[in-house]
Amino acid sequence: MSVTTVLPFVLALVAVLGLAVGSFLNVVVHRVPAGMSVSHPASACPRCDHRIRGVDNIPVVSWLVLRGRCRDCAAPISIRYPSVEAATCLLAVLVTAFLATAPWSPLADADAAADSRARSIVRGALILVALLYLMAISVALTLIDLDTRTLPNRIVLPAAVVLPVLLGIAAAVTGDWGAIVRGFVGFVGLGAVYLCLALAVPGGMGFGDVKLAAPLGFVLAYLGWGPLAVGSFGAFLLGGTFAIVLVLVRRAGRGSGIPFGPWMLGGAWIGIVLGEPLWRGYLGILGLA
Repeated sequence: MSVTTVLPFVLALVAVLGLAVGSFLNVVVHRVPAGMSVSHPASACPRCDHRIRGVDNIPVVSWLVLRGRCRDCAAPISIRYPSVEAATCLLAVLVTAFLATAPWSPLADADAAADSRARSIVRGALILVALLYLMAISVALTLIDLDTRTLPNRIVLPAAVVLPVLLGIAAAVTGDWGAIVRGFVGFVGLGAVYLCLALAVPGGMGFGDVKLAAPLGFVLAYLGWGPLAVGSFGAFLLGGTFAIVLVLVRRAGRGSGIPFGPWMLGGAWIGIVLGEPLWRGYLGILGLA
């Protein structure tokens, strides 16, 4: 059975899981910066303190049925909650569809022999899990950084282990040891660049950014030098453009700090999705391709 045949079913499953994960991310974004447990106590209305019923905790649907208000006290429920759930669902579907159709994806190797095909599917599945995990923490870290200007260790540090492990196993399945080596070069290299920037310009770069740079560097370099170059540069391009716009509209001064985590993550995803073709095009312009 080909990947194309099962893809609609996989996308439907991922969409449902994305809604559930989005609901959990709402809890993470609220509780992790406050140092609270994400598992207990159960979610409750912040005004009347009534525990949220299971029927009122269905992603997106419950908010629509309740018309954005608490069932018990009619307090308004922020539209941010269903927005995060819907966005996570959409992003999960897009990531899955991208990996299934990307030319470099192990899942695209439809003509391989049966044994090689099986290994490619296993590797592709592991890469998909890694990218979906990265997508989920990207949503959480973006919102937390915008809210609190922090990138919590409780999210960043596990990513520095989970992503290399998942992608390392994926590469080992097909014996692509070069991808693992590249990944660790990116891990150390990008982390070192951000560390130097943080030390050279105190207050200009937070150490949360430094810690986030390492796992992002691993993912990007694992996929190739092109994604690493484009993803790394993209972060500074996005962040710099945003800062200039804020200064021009007088929402910030030249010395104002901005959350950089969202731009690091945005740049990384540009590198993942467009890094290879952009890098080849750039080398072609230089006559090096």
